[in-house]
Amino acid sequence: MDGRPSTLAVFTQWTQERYGPQSALRFRAPDGADGPWRTRSYEELGAEVRAVGRALIGLGVAAGERVAVLAQTRPQWTYTHFGLLAAGAVLVPVYPTAGEAEVAWVLSDSESVVVVCDDGAQAERVEALRSAGRLPALRAVVLMDELPARPKGPESELLARAAAVTPDADAAIVYTSGTTGLPKGCRLTHGNLGAIQDATLPLMTGGPGDRTYLYLPLAHMLAQMIQYTTLLQGGELCYFGGRIEDVLAELTVVSPTHLPSVPRLFEKLHAVVLALAESEKGGRERFEEAVRVGVLAADGRLPDALRPDWEAAEKALYAPVREAFGGRLSWALTGGAPIAPATLDFLRACGIAVFEGYGMTESGGVISLNHPGAVRYGSVGRPIEGCEVRIAQDGEVLARGPMVFPGYHANAAATAEVLDGDGWLHTGDLGRLDADGFLHITGRKKELIITSAGENLTPTEVEFALQQSRYVSRAVMIGDRRPYPVALITLDAEEIAAWAEREGLDPGPAPAAHPAVRALIETAVERANATVSRPARVRAFHILPEDLTIAAGTLTPTLKLRRGAVAERYATEIAGLYGG
Repeated sequence: MDGRPSTLAVFTQWTQERYGPQSALRFRAPDGADGPWRTRSYEELGAEVRAVGRALIGLGVAAGERVAVLAQTRPQWTYTHFGLLAAGAVLVPVYPTAGEAEVAWVLSDSESVVVVCDDGAQAERVEALRSAGRLPALRAVVLMDELPARPKGPESELLARAAAVTPDADAAIVYTSGTTGLPKGCRLTHGNLGAIQDATLPLMTGGPGDRTYLYLPLAHMLAQMIQYTTLLQGGELCYFGGRIEDVLAELTVVSPTHLPSVPRLFEKLHAVVLALAESEKGGRERFEEAVRVGVLAADGRLPDALRPDWEAAEKALYAPVREAFGGRLSWALTGGAPIAPATLDFLRACGIAVFEGYGMTESGGVISLNHPGAVRYGSVGRPIEGCEVRIAQDGEVLARGPMVFPGYHANAAATAEVLDGDGWLHTGDLGRLDADGFLHITGRKKELIITSAGENLTPTEVEFALQQSRYVSRAVMIGDRRPYPVALITLDAEEIAAWAEREGLDPGPAPAAHPAVRALIETAVERANATVSRPARVRAFHILPEDLTIAAGTLTPTLKLRRGAVAERYATEIAGLYGG
């Protein structure tokens, strides 16, 4: 009990007792991006959570029933999250970007009895589904901001319910945004999530005075785990203002010490700085030399002869980049997709440590993690304490430990497919463990491409190589049961526009069709091909006129590729690449 609360149901009681008047949350005022920043203490957080928990009891929510949250990341998400857990209920997070079919499935399959919505528009979506008879278990739809003001059950009942929750009780049913088929509801217990905290808290430094900037969706396990960790350590959780385009500007104001993020944020900053360097004659060469010198310094291998170069780069490059993150960033954490090695080198050179981790919803979000005490770039770290990892004969990564979920909600067949009799979780990812125990992920088992010539290819390896070009937003490799691999490519609109301006070109409203743009991408394909085996080299490519999106169904809410949907949507373009 000293290291963490016994369950998440008593989480805010525990943090309030320890950190009381200290600032727990920081957020924009309701008037938006230009509004002032406000704070809430741990005492105020506890009061808000109790108000929500009692309101849910007042709505008739019983212990063990499911309460869904359909909202953007903001403080009220946290109040609702811990409030429903204190009431003994089970969280069902729903991505606010999810389409109607996914929202209907998640709410109906989980048998959620209450849905807490961000705003009136989301509430109307849910009410329309209920009116159509698609949500028979649903009893109430409430707005997040109004929930604490609703009639409340007695506080004594709330405290009794929270105390009665045991580690083996479900804390959440988190639906995986599957790349095929309907999402499956992962049951995660209080014990599963507690095991993650036990394993990771000693690895990631933090405490009172530290500040974590959170813009990731709280419907995702990584954001939830960061929320737990920050508050358990007595740090301050700082929410973005709600507009993704304001993230970089807000970082300079908030000055976080910790930053969980997807790789794209770091890669975008890298591309912007590189573009600025390229705007001057010889700028790219000076930039690359500065990165090389900075990496030597970061690794403790800087020769005395290069110290003047490092000092010049510190003033011209390293310090300004650190200031772009607010000047206090101690570490950043990323996962979900590999990050470009060139971006990692750039950030290391500037004195910013970015740690890659790996996990899945079925493992409570974490299996392995790089951290300040043990990091190997290019890997996803060593398995966390208590988590066993082994590689099956076919190369699949298997994991076992107290963080592994007990199974899918109401889906015994799917559970049997991923959990074997010995408790090993079959992740579906391919990987290897190096001599020092660091895990390297090499691809997805179900995404292996077998050409008509019998060549086994890992598409993610080729796609990652293609996406090293800053002009490429997405790359999708095609080739299963076909004679050779080809690729569909989407453009990074901002980078293409900046490149066209530097070149004095006007690519017009359809840059994908411009010959100069095609030549630029052809060079990127040639560079990528040089890094992969001969059978994996892309023989032809097509530039799509639009990017892949969640709305179009080609990406999941967590921005994973839906290969089947891409192949179906662009069947004509694919046929053209094979000459028919």
